[in-house]
Amino acid sequence: MESYETLIAFVVNVSFVTLLGWYLITNLQWYDYRLSRVVLKHHKPQWHLLYFIIPFIAYYTTGKFFTIFFLFAYLPAMIIWHKKLDKKLVLTWRVKRFLILLISLTLFQDILCTLKDACAVYGVFMPLAVAYVGSYIIEKFLFNVFKKEAKQKLASMKELQVIAITGSYGKTSIKNFVAQILASKYKVYATPRSVNTLGGIMADVNNALPEDTEVYVCEAGARENGDIYAITNFVEPQTVVVGRVGEAHIEYFKTIENIKRTKLEIIQSPRLQRAYIHNSVTDEPHEKVTFFGDEISNVNASLNGTDFTLTIEDEVYNLHTDVLGAFQTMNIAVAVRIAKGFGLSKDEIEKAVANLEPVEHRLQLIKAGGKLILDDGYNGNIDGMLEGVRLCSLHQGDKVIVTPGLVESTKELNLQLIEAINEVFDTVIVTGSLNAELFNKHLKVKNKTILADKSQLTQLLAKQTKEGDVILFANDAPNFI
Repeated sequence: MESYETLIAFVVNVSFVTLLGWYLITNLQWYDYRLSRVVLKHHKPQWHLLYFIIPFIAYYTTGKFFTIFFLFAYLPAMIIWHKKLDKKLVLTWRVKRFLILLISLTLFQDILCTLKDACAVYGVFMPLAVAYVGSYIIEKFLFNVFKKEAKQKLASMKELQVIAITGSYGKTSIKNFVAQILASKYKVYATPRSVNTLGGIMADVNNALPEDTEVYVCEAGARENGDIYAITNFVEPQTVVVGRVGEAHIEYFKTIENIKRTKLEIIQSPRLQRAYIHNSVTDEPHEKVTFFGDEISNVNASLNGTDFTLTIEDEVYNLHTDVLGAFQTMNIAVAVRIAKGFGLSKDEIEKAVANLEPVEHRLQLIKAGGKLILDDGYNGNIDGMLEGVRLCSLHQGDKVIVTPGLVESTKELNLQLIEAINEVFDTVIVTGSLNAELFNKHLKVKNKTILADKSQLTQLLAKQTKEGDVILFANDAPNFI
C-alpha cells in the first residue's frame, strides 16, 4: 500500500511540476523571455495567482489531499486555460530544451528522494528554479553562438546592402513596400511577418537569408533603451529609416522622448550612408539624414484604393495604389525615396507602387459572403485605427467594428477612438477585458457586445451581420492581454 501511495505521489509531482513549467514558459514566450515583464508587466496578473501561486502553496499545505486537488481542480483548470488561449505555446527548440531540462531535473530529484527515502514531500521549487536558471545559461551560450554564425554570414556577403527600419508605427508596412518596390530591380529579402527582435533577426539570417540576396530589408523593434542599438550593430545597415513615433509601448518607455531616443539609436550604424527620418521625430540636421513627411499632397483615399502626389526634389510622382489608408502614403513615400536612392527610374517607381500588394492584416480588403471586411488586425496605433473608421464611414451599408481598443497605449487615445466609433458604427464588439470597462462606459452605439475572449466571435458575427455590411477588425490582442 505504501509503495502504491509513493508511486501516486511520484507521478503527481512530476505532472504538477511539468504543468507549472508549461505555464511559466508560456508566459515567458509571450513576454520575450523576460521574467521581470512576466511578473511586473503582465496584463492579467490574476492568472499567476490562480495557476501558479495558489497551486504551489496548496502542494505544501494540503498533504495527502493534494492529489485530489490536482486531479479534480488544477489539472482541469490548466486544460481549460490552455484550450481557451488564442496564442498558445509554440514548441520552439528553446521551449523544448526548457521542458526537457525541467522534467529531467524533476525525475532525478524524485528518484533520488524515493531511493533514499529522504523526502517527506517531493520538491517543486527546486526543479523549477534550477531549470529556469539552467535554461537561461544555455540560451545565453547558444545566443552568442548563433549570433557569431549570423554575423559571419552577413560579413561573407560582401556586396549586400542592408536597410533597417524602425519607428512606433508603420515599420512593417515600410519594410514590405521597400522590399516590393526594390524587387523590381534587385534580389531582395525582408524579415518575415513582424520579426523585429535581435534574436529573431539572428535566427532569420542563419536559417532563411539567401546567400545571393542583394538587398536585405530588416525591421527593428524595441521595448527598452538599447534594443535598436543592439540590432543596428548586428546588421550594420547602410540605409536606415525612422518612421513616425508615438505612444506605442508607452508603458515600457514612460515618455515619448525616451521612445525617440531609442529609435534614433539606429543612426549609430558603423556603415551608415543615408538615413530617412520622419520630421516628427527630430529636426536636428545631419549630413546623412533626409527628413520626410511633408512631400505628400492631393491625397484621395477610399475603399477603392489611394491616389496621391509625391514631390521629391522638384520631381513630381502621381501615384495610385490599391493599398488602403491615407496614412500609408507616408510609408510609401519613404519607400519611394529609398528606391530613388537605389537607382530606380520614375517610371519604374510609379509602376512598382501601382503593383503594391496590401500588407497582410493592415487594412486588407476582403470580400466574403456579400460582406466587405477590412482586416486591420495588426494595426494598433491611433492614426491607423482612425483611418479604418473613416474608410468605413464611406460605406453605404451597416457598419460593424471588432476591436480590443488600443493596447499598450493611453486612456486618452482610447477615448479618442471611442468618440470616432460612436460617430460611424452601428455595432461594436469589444474583445478582451483590457479596455472593456472604458468602452462599455463610453460607447453610445445601437448595438454593443463585450466579449471576455474571442471564442464566441465567429458565431456572434454570423448572427449580427448580413450581406452588404462592412466589418472592420481594428487591432487584435491575444487573450492574455
